[in-house]
Amino acid sequence: MGDPKRTKRKFETPRHPWVKEIIDAEKSLIRDYGLKNKKEIWKAKSKLRHFMAQSKNYSKLESSDPQIESFLQRLRKLGLINESQGLDDVLGLELKDILERRLQTVVYRKGLANSVKQARQFIVHNHVTVNGVIVDVPGYIVEVSEENTIGISTKSSLADEKHPEIVNAKNKMEAQ
Repeated sequence: MGDPKRTKRKFETPRHPWVKEIIDAEKSLIRDYGLKNKKEIWKAKSKLRHFMAQSKNYSKLESSDPQIESFLQRLRKLGLINESQGLDDVLGLELKDILERRLQTVVYRKGLANSVKQARQFIVHNHVTVNGVIVDVPGYIVEVSEENTIGISTKSSLADEKHPEIVNAKNKMEAQ
């Protein structure tokens, strides 16, 4: 059963972590998505592996099974697949698809922060809300329905329109 004080890891480490190609790929992902460490990459890979394993298991069932539809509906809700895509398309998902749905990346893409690392700092310091609730987890997977409700907390010092970081972010978005 396990020790109740020690939770089970939710990721697997690479079998051969000292391969140069793996190290370079992980470094570029950390830089592009502003991740804290490689553990966040491994968690996303684990989540992707879980989705793929479920897809393979469901492909053995009949296509009219309600479990398949609920699984696909969950992936659509997370924004990983479109309405027209099915089980076969789940196998085509990549790690970047999951990393793009993280709150940290969405905050940056919406223009609420100047960089992905700054977006992480805003989230950790309780400046960002989702559906009016402060979320302090940068790895939170944003659903499609929640994407438009992401904003700056009214209690935050960043809520002031004249705050230098908000002005810089708006100028940067206008320049693009």
